[in-house]
Amino acid sequence: MEDQTTALAPILYLKDLAAAIDFYKNVFDAIEKWRVSNPDGSVHVAEMIIGAALLRMHEEVSNDNNFSPETVGGTTVVMGLLVPDPDAVAAKATAAGATVLSPVKDYEYGYRQGTIKDPFGHHWMIEKKTAEPPLGSE
Repeated sequence: MEDQTTALAPILYLKDLAAAIDFYKNVFDAIEKWRVSNPDGSVHVAEMIIGAALLRMHEEVSNDNNFSPETVGGTTVVMGLLVPDPDAVAAKATAAGATVLSPVKDYEYGYRQGTIKDPFGHHWMIEKKTAEPPLGSE
């Protein structure tokens, strides 16, 4: 068994994991590491890599109150995805069916970013660090 360092591995709950896997592969160049399928062929759980980030996906589990944004009608988490070209990734996402929540633009705290909602209801802040943010206010 290999040594493991501390890392954050978010889990997105979804109704249709197969469609989400295809979307994340197409838009974010995600690589599928593994999946476990249900007897009916639908995907139960999967793990992907986006750049150096680990992303897990799981079908809804109502008895644990783990629901998709579709079911709850919103989300409480925004996934921040740092990329070399946020404009290109946001454009690719919208071409694949995502909705722009806030267009990509430069912010005074040193980031170029915009937010999209993927077709499954998850919000993604597509961003790039452009400068060091100010340490404090005068």
